[in-house]
Parts: sequence; structure tokens; C-alpha cells
Amino acid sequence: MEKVYKTMRNTGAGSIALGIIILVAGLVVGILSIVNGAQLLKNKNSITF
Repeated sequence: MEKVYKTMRNTGAGSIALGIIILVAGLVVGILSIVNGAQLLKNKNSITF
């Protein structure tokens, strides 16, 4: 029974760590998207086709 509790503890800790990593990665990607979009809007007059 003790082995089950250890497995559950490790799985829970891993899930929390993975969630934090995904949260940070999502924030970074969101910030980069906003910055790139702002740069495109700022320089839209200099784009010619």
C-alpha cells in the first residue's frame, strides 16, 4: 500500500511541475505574439507589395 502512495505523490508532484512549465511557456508565447503584432502594426506603412 505504501508503494501506491509514493507513486501517487510522485505523479502529483510531476503534474504540478508540468503545469507550471506549461503556464510559463504559454505566457512567454503570448507576450512574444503581442510584441510581434505591435511591431507589424507599427511598421505597416513601410510594407509594400
